[in-house]
Amino acid sequence: MPANILLVEDEPAIQELIAANLARAGHHVVRASDAETAQRIVREALPDLVLLDWMLPGASGIEFARRLRADERTRSIPIIMLTARGEEQDKVTGLETGADDYITKPFSPRELVARIKAVLRRRAPQTTEDPVELGGLRLDPETHRVTAGELALALGPTEFRLLHFLMTHPERVHSRAQLLDQVWGDHVFVEERTVDVHIRRLRCALEASGHDALVQTVRGSGYRFSAQAEVPPAVR
Repeated sequence: MPANILLVEDEPAIQELIAANLARAGHHVVRASDAETAQRIVREALPDLVLLDWMLPGASGIEFARRLRADERTRSIPIIMLTARGEEQDKVTGLETGADDYITKPFSPRELVARIKAVLRRRAPQTTEDPVELGGLRLDPETHRVTAGELALALGPTEFRLLHFLMTHPERVHSRAQLLDQVWGDHVFVEERTVDVHIRRLRCALEASGHDALVQTVRGSGYRFSAQAEVPPAVR
């Protein structure tokens, strides 16, 4: 699944090369040449991942990474550091700052794409094409199909994204605000109660197979997907 990637790199030639290869791999790339521009971009919309050069004009990549990790809104964004600094202590500093991976220049475009895929699979599985099987349901992002055994379930686009996010983060309770940010995008301004409407539609779609009970309401907190919920034996 294409990811929205913020590339923060001040060398035009390197920026162009990375952006071209990421676009070829199917990702959407937004570029910034310094931390201040990157900060403005993040303020408007959260990316799925940040590729961050260490040496930047003004604030360094390390300083920008610290800012992202200090803010609750941006704390969970995956970060991959790109740098010519290959010493062990530099890697330790980058990882301790909160980077999820550290790639030393020069690197091959193939390696970069593979590292991005690995980080997204670990930190943001809802952005990958990997099928998810849980609680008797199978969701395939590539074919956009949800099945319960042999039964195909019909979901609208928003309900599909909502179920995908919940299934890739099982047993965790998500508030309406968190679901809006993760499923709709934090730059989309809609009422939190919109989530309730789509949760109802999702449950209606899952009702045909008896799996609607897997989407649980946690009073006063939000919603979660629980594979531990009871499903009728006939559809297990």
